[in-house]
Amino acid sequence: MAIRVLLGYRGALVREALSSVLAREPDLEVVDELARVDDVLPAALRRQAQVAVLDALLPGTVDVRVLCQKLPRLGILMLLDRYSSGIDSLSLARLAPRVGLIATDASLANLVDAIRHLVRGEAVMDAELAVAALTADASPLTNRERDVLRLAMTGAPPQEIAATLFLSPGTVRNYLSHILVKTGARTRIEAIRIAQDAGWI
Repeated sequence: MAIRVLLGYRGALVREALSSVLAREPDLEVVDELARVDDVLPAALRRQAQVAVLDALLPGTVDVRVLCQKLPRLGILMLLDRYSSGIDSLSLARLAPRVGLIATDASLANLVDAIRHLVRGEAVMDAELAVAALTADASPLTNRERDVLRLAMTGAPPQEIAATLFLSPGTVRNYLSHILVKTGARTRIEAIRIAQDAGWI
């Protein structure tokens, strides 16, 4: 039987292209394509998925730990950018072998192999992401604060950040204020630099 795969990736163009490529594998079946992590739980139950391939920056509020608790039979393969925070890698690596880590620039062959390993209950961990996880310093920033700061890196104003993360502009401004306090920075640009140097984003 084909492995039933959920695919969650930001951006319809890349998501649809990746889904089409995975569907060509004789032992894989993409049973649903998702634009938000909040949709993983109902889709996994409805489609009886075995593996969810998820972009680590997929919008939404559901935490991967919650998915692991509520979907004990679902393997989760997280796609992380190689420049992601080591803190992100560390928190996800602790969930192995239920959660596997692979870089977004991995080859298609590596991605397919990772899905097959994960469904067999085998640990999947990209070597560079593993090193980043092992060398990461504890971050004072929450996951949501890191999300806000990553978007601030693009120069996006609070209103745009709020729309992307489905928050109010006031909430985003509060997060930015907390970030300045936690990093000891005077400006957003300085906070970004401090967080990058520390490997927090």
